[in-house]
Amino acid sequence: MSAWTKQNLGAVEDSAPKHGMGGLLEGRFAKDALGLQQTGISLQRLRPGARLPFGHTHSVQEEIYVVLSGSGEMKVGDELVALEDHLDAVRVAPGAWRGVQAGADGLELLAFGAPTGGESDAEMDPGWWPSDAA
Repeated sequence: MSAWTKQNLGAVEDSAPKHGMGGLLEGRFAKDALGLQQTGISLQRLRPGARLPFGHTHSVQEEIYVVLSGSGEMKVGDELVALEDHLDAVRVAPGAWRGVQAGADGLELLAFGAPTGGESDAEMDPGWWPSDAA
């Protein structure tokens, strides 16, 4: 393997449509395209007012989310964290449940993590967001 790889994140396959979320967001996960072995990166674009339809957590993996454009909120446990400024970064510890929702202007994020090997340490809960939160 080469000492480096290059990939335009916008050219990575959008995996949202094959998971039934194409109307809400784009999810471009570049681990394979970049040949990553010890880290992960994704580009996520949420439509205005859209919310990831699930919460998730990792038992071992820490994640960092960086706002590229737009605004919104990240729910971490029971706390809402405002995502208001270009280049706001939020670190989420292993074991903490998290989810993201876009504001009126949409939200574009980069997410970074360090996968724990071949097995995913992710757990997802489609009923995690309260039904009255929007």
